Amino acid sequence: MKDLLPPLLSQLEQTSTNLLQLSWIEVGVASTLLVINVILSITLQLGIAKQLLISASRMVIQLLLIGLILKQIFALALLFPVLGLAGVMTLIAGISVVRRTQTRYRSIHTTAIVSIWMSSWIVTGITLLLIVKPEPWHSPSVLIPLLGMVLGNSLTGISLGMERFLRELTTNRDEIESLLVLGATRWESCRPSIVNATRAAMIPILNTMSVAGIVSIPGMMTGQLLAGAEPMQAVRYQIMIMFVIAAAIALGTISALTLTYLRVTSKRHRINWSDLQVSDH
Repeated sequence: MKDLLPPLLSQLEQTSTNLLQLSWIEVGVASTLLVINVILSITLQLGIAKQLLISASRMVIQLLLIGLILKQIFALALLFPVLGLAGVMTLIAGISVVRRTQTRYRSIHTTAIVSIWMSSWIVTGITLLLIVKPEPWHSPSVLIPLLGMVLGNSLTGISLGMERFLRELTTNRDEIESLLVLGATRWESCRPSIVNATRAAMIPILNTMSVAGIVSIPGMMTGQLLAGAEPMQAVRYQIMIMFVIAAAIALGTISALTLTYLRVTSKRHRINWSDLQVSDH
């Protein structure tokens, strides 16, 4: 994999100046396709037209800002700015996990941030140091996109897992309490919910992996092909990133569910029901 990276980056640099460049006018033409969504929302009275426009505006602003930031960081290629941006990305991802979770408890932000930070940085670190091996290892053109893909998929998996686990606890409260009364430990009473939550967290990446290359060409491979990369080289990178993302989701979900389980239960084998609150967001 180390031998593949320099040619790929060199090829991307060469083709980026003369292949499939987009002007802002062309981007504006693409934005008009959003009208289809707005028309459907108004026609079917979905009530999401305003939210759609706000989300699209936020996306454009955020991407413009990150583009400007990345331009400076790529130019500097220094360790601390790269790690600083990586830290900010991870922090925002942890907060986003909680925003997608309806049932919460007091320290849920800490749980989400610690889980996604640990899992994404461990997996990304292994990928950089043992698989891709860029020079230097903190090369922003490699580290930032790789971490971004891992974080984006991890936060989806972790949020699905946490939401499913906490929702099952509240939904199955009577059943869980009955098990505890009959002498079950806190683990025995919560284990089915943890298993279901872990499965729910893994479903998106499993679905993606099962149809990759047949129904869809994943994002990383698509980007490299558009940039002119050799197809089999793009395939190898896409296979690698799928394995990396799957590992990060599994590690992050297990970490989050373990911390959540320890937080909402007690050593006296009770569930701290009073700590669980349903958000009205």
